[in-house]
Amino acid sequence: MSIDALRDQIPDYAKDIRLNLGTLASETSLSDQQKWGAFLAAAMATGNSAVIKAITDETADKLSPEAATAARAAAAIMAMNNVYYRATHLMSTDEYQKMPAKLRMNVIGSPGVEKVDFELWSLAVSAINGCGMCLDSHEKVVRKGGLSADQVQTALRIAAAVNAAGAVLRAEAA
Repeated sequence: MSIDALRDQIPDYAKDIRLNLGTLASETSLSDQQKWGAFLAAAMATGNSAVIKAITDETADKLSPEAATAARAAAAIMAMNNVYYRATHLMSTDEYQKMPAKLRMNVIGSPGVEKVDFELWSLAVSAINGCGMCLDSHEKVVRKGGLSADQVQTALRIAAAVNAAGAVLRAEAA
């Protein structure tokens, strides 16, 4: 399966999602590794098997094995971190924000790809998972790493469209 096959599964009422996926697949503001890694990390974050399969197949010849592993790792570590940091941020007492997380996160320090790419993928996943604290943290790192606001927005757009595809396909399967 590919992104085109994924797009074909999306019903007409969600035509905008189909069109956005196509447009974003042709996006040039990010490097291919950044773009396709964002697609793969976002797909993993949706938890939707059809989306994950389509985007895994699409990225098989576009990402190195190391980059594909790092994109999956970004989705995995953010599944944990987004819950923890969103919770400590939302709680009315700031005591928890001052406490060490005591959760292993070694992959963030050694992701196997360029740090800025891993952070961009973590940002995309954090958007899907709704963690404002993580969004702020990763956005600062990627901007300091040389990415522009336009490039950050592209990663957010990829996350939004991939997440929407997953939501539509889940609803259609219900």
